[in-house]
Amino acid sequence: MVIKISMNANSDIFTAPLYLRNPMLQTLLSSSGLRRLGRNEMLGNSVEVIIDAGDGVKLQGFHSSHGKEPKERGLVIMLHGWEGSADSAYIVNTGKRLFLGGYDIFRLNLRDHGSSHGLNSGLFLGTLIDESLQAVRRAALDFGRGPVFLVGFSMGGNFALRMSRLCGESPIQGLERVVCINPPLDPLDATRNIDRHPLVKKYFLKKWKRSLAINQALYPELYDFGDIMTMDTCMEMTELLIRRYTDYGNAADYFGRYTLKEGYLDAAAVPLSIITAEDDPIIDVNHFREAKLNDRVSLIIHPHGGHCGYINGFRLRSWYQDWMLRLFGSELN
Repeated sequence: MVIKISMNANSDIFTAPLYLRNPMLQTLLSSSGLRRLGRNEMLGNSVEVIIDAGDGVKLQGFHSSHGKEPKERGLVIMLHGWEGSADSAYIVNTGKRLFLGGYDIFRLNLRDHGSSHGLNSGLFLGTLIDESLQAVRRAALDFGRGPVFLVGFSMGGNFALRMSRLCGESPIQGLERVVCINPPLDPLDATRNIDRHPLVKKYFLKKWKRSLAINQALYPELYDFGDIMTMDTCMEMTELLIRRYTDYGNAADYFGRYTLKEGYLDAAAVPLSIITAEDDPIIDVNHFREAKLNDRVSLIIHPHGGHCGYINGFRLRSWYQDWMLRLFGSELN
């Protein structure tokens, strides 16, 4: 049964307090360092893992285990968004909640994210699905002693959504469900929207330029980003990087390779849950309304929540955290 829901009359609706209904506030709070404060048992039990992702590629991850305690609740593998990391506030805060709920956690860093730049000389691209899928498959095989759940945020949600189709051809061991929080179906449109919002653009430009500077310092024989560092839009930077350092013709060609408006939501090979918001300033909700879904897909569209926010109070927790605990728990019954 296809469940396509606008959450306006559902008992499980995310109801933002009036003081948290601004979509930009929700978006900015999602990545706020305040969400990392306090004791976090997941981080206290975290071990770095370097995964062989094939073709000489190595990816970094962090595994948090309950040790010898019963593992029947399963493993949650988490994928961050663009220029985020395994230590992003929304990853750490959500991982903390799921770990306390009894799940082991594996937080993967996509190429060139977090502290992983030294592992590979090539730049991160949104098209690098094969190495990311291999890393998820390896994590599930090595650390999944029961059911496995894959959760992706923003760009990580785009990756997870693609994996929900690809694992029909090559299954991920133990995978029960994929959850995507505000995944961009059209990355070209999403990038243009980033540039339309000054605060969001400033945030991403700062992080991206810092990442590129690290790559240039590590591999000076490969990269000279001097002119790129002077640019003031993500689209302008993408266009030049793609033309100079990849085989794609231009940015539109590149983005088109992982645009998911057709042939993905109606091709999921495992149960797939998508959460998005009407007021997301980066992702156009109409892309979801126009999409075809197969009977494995459920789509929840909230009226509020911004981009990966859904912050429900002063404690800066997200609505989807307890929702995921209920959802994953129902898979075990």
